[in-house]
Amino acid sequence: MTKLLGISGSLRKASFNTALLRAAVPLAPEGVDFTVGTIDGIPLYNADVEKESVPEAVRILKEQVAAADGVILFTPEYNNSMPGVFKNAIDWVGSSMTGAPNVFAGRAFALAGTSPGNFGTILSQNAWLAVFHTLGADLWSGKRLMLPKASSLFDADGKLIDEDARKRLASFIEAFADYCNPASR
Repeated sequence: MTKLLGISGSLRKASFNTALLRAAVPLAPEGVDFTVGTIDGIPLYNADVEKESVPEAVRILKEQVAAADGVILFTPEYNNSMPGVFKNAIDWVGSSMTGAPNVFAGRAFALAGTSPGNFGTILSQNAWLAVFHTLGADLWSGKRLMLPKASSLFDADGKLIDEDARKRLASFIEAFADYCNPASR
């Protein structure tokens, strides 16, 4: 069984990237367990707080990353870069101040995203590259999923209604799951 974890980088209830993550879960192929993680409840990073105790939301997300064969970040794009709340969550999970092991080292990661604009989060995804390099993650370069014009892809309830986008998402999930399959690594 291949274990994937998806994390949306938005806290907004009507987030297009959270909707994209929700659409991805049922598209996972047979033999893939696709879990949804959250950055909700993660405080601003503070090493003084970490020395005292790691916040529960951070501990849970870190354990989810450690248990996954592969992790997909569904990243919004804010001001031509990654969202601050998402980077903050990754900073918490990647911190080794407490001597915890680096859960990013050698773990497969992929990037996906959608945005209302014409470029589908390309600048946000590019901004993540240096972060993953620094953390020693295995950044899957087979594909990146960037879906532009998000407002035309989802209905008012956040359901993915664009068939081409659904096919691209399914292909992306299947290819990443194949890459992460422990039997083939």
